[in-house]
Amino acid sequence: MPDIPPNYATLFLATGNLLNLALPNRIYYENQDGYSQREYERKIAWTGERIQALNADVLAVQEVWDEAALKDAIAASGVRYDFVSVPGAENTPPAQGARGTPRVGFATRLKVDDVQSFTEFAPGFGVEVPGLGAHTRFERPPMLITLRMKHGQPVHVLTVHLKSKRPKFLQDAHGNAIEDRDDRKVAVRASLRSLLMRGAEAAALRCIVIDLLRGSGTPLVVMGDFNDNPHSVTTQLIAATSDVAYDKAARDVALFNAYEMQGESALKKDVAYSHIHQGYPEVLDQIFVSEEFVPGSRHSLGDVRRVDYFNDHLHEGRDRSRSDHGFVRALLRLRTA
Repeated sequence: MPDIPPNYATLFLATGNLLNLALPNRIYYENQDGYSQREYERKIAWTGERIQALNADVLAVQEVWDEAALKDAIAASGVRYDFVSVPGAENTPPAQGARGTPRVGFATRLKVDDVQSFTEFAPGFGVEVPGLGAHTRFERPPMLITLRMKHGQPVHVLTVHLKSKRPKFLQDAHGNAIEDRDDRKVAVRASLRSLLMRGAEAAALRCIVIDLLRGSGTPLVVMGDFNDNPHSVTTQLIAATSDVAYDKAARDVALFNAYEMQGESALKKDVAYSHIHQGYPEVLDQIFVSEEFVPGSRHSLGDVRRVDYFNDHLHEGRDRSRSDHGFVRALLRLRTA
């Protein structure tokens, strides 16, 4: 008898940094004005249009100060999500949204079996940061959801937002600088702080990835704002893709760049960037998958059909109603039973 081709279930996942999505007339950074009502309405309308265009089964978001604002944007999109959660940015009294730093979250129309946020680094993975002391906690706790697809397949999805490359200057409690930002050596020290913090967060994330993948057989997708490119040291600390070249057993706990895993029929465009810094395009927002989505792997259960970048708005000028990041969406497939 001829081989019967497998049946596949599809899964659309997208990630986007929403650039300080906050309710109107509230201060989210001490040294920055809040949104007026009109600015807020424009931001909600623009964000809703992006969510509608993505129409993802699973939407990962970063830089959310108020969960209520995300719900407003989703309502404006017309897309139905039964699950919307941004831990640490809730607005149900007495909670008043995020404080100090924005949070990450998810919206999905799929069944959610489990939700978890990670605050502390694994023991032994903290680092000493000059002028700040021990860095042992995620500034923006990564969020993990375990989903159940329509045919019953479980999938882990983790969203992250690592420390940016922006220099970490010391500030007082009101956000005012307490060191000379014009001193070039001080600026070097501030950039070193950011690198150390991002590196420690990446290493701590690697521990989470290992715990989720080691011998589990459950597919994992990691997506979000990595604040560095796919082949950087910090990104590869999380993914460890290169380990596979000399250690086949490393596949079990490695992650693979979804863009590089696309099927041959996918249109691999030369516009694969999600941010523009000083005129140069770069990829900061990424989607990584476990070996279950890698064809040819012994444990393959599916594949990556295509990855799309929604970044036209990056050329429309700076405006607080728009994000300064592009959105990334991947179409994945998993075999049904």
